[in-house]
Formats: sequence, structure tokens, C-alpha cells
Amino acid sequence: MLNFLLNILWVVLGGIWMALGWWLAGIVMVITIIGIPWARACFVIGWFVLWPFGQQAVNRRDVTGKDDIGTGSLGCLGNVVWFIFAGWWLALAHVVFAIVNAVTIIGIPFAWQHIKFAALSLAPVGKTIINKKTGQPLI
Repeated sequence: MLNFLLNILWVVLGGIWMALGWWLAGIVMVITIIGIPWARACFVIGWFVLWPFGQQAVNRRDVTGKDDIGTGSLGCLGNVVWFIFAGWWLALAHVVFAIVNAVTIIGIPFAWQHIKFAALSLAPVGKTIINKKTGQPLI
């Protein structure tokens, strides 16, 4: 119940705008054709940004127990390309929302969540979203 209430407040206090930002990044990635490998991550993380409480982004290697294309050296290269084309401006937007939320006492947990999303925005390749209670991947 607490996660539900926090998620509702999150959406009202800026979560919807950042989710739209992630989805916009996904649309831009699809339009460029070259960015299609990053587009799915944009949409998945967009849903995570819209409804974050009760979920967590973790390294996919920790969930599956093995390396894949996103957790190895190609994943590192993918994160560099991502950072250049979309990561830095999504991270900047999350930091701006964090500052705005941190001004109020009620907004401090939401500011912290935005800071976590800013870090995720810089290097999302190789990450997966899991349910905190079950530890199971959501998608």
C-alpha cells in the first residue's frame, strides 16, 4: 500500500514528465534506425520511471548469473554511444527534477529517486528491472 501511495505522489511530482522524456528518447531512437537496439530499453525504463517504488534496476548479470551481449564489452560500448546521444540529457533532466523536489521536505524521497534515475540514465545497457519483493525480472 505504501508503494502505491508513493507511486501516485511520484507521478504527480514529476514522474510523468520524466517517463515521457524516456519514451521520447525511445521514439527518437526508433526514428534513427541505428538507435533501435536502445529503443526497447527506453520504453522499459520509461515504465519504471513512471512507477518506480517497489521496483529496482540491477545488473542483468546478477539476475541471470551469466554474461550476455549487454553485460560484456559490447554493453560498455553501447553505454558510451547511449551517453553521447541520449544519456546525458536524461540525466540532466532527472537532476533538475531532483533539485526541485529536494526543496520541500515531502519531496526528498522523490529527489533521491531522481538521482538514482540520473545514474541509470548514464549507463542503462546491461541493466534489468526487478520486483524488489520477489527479485524476479518484470520484463
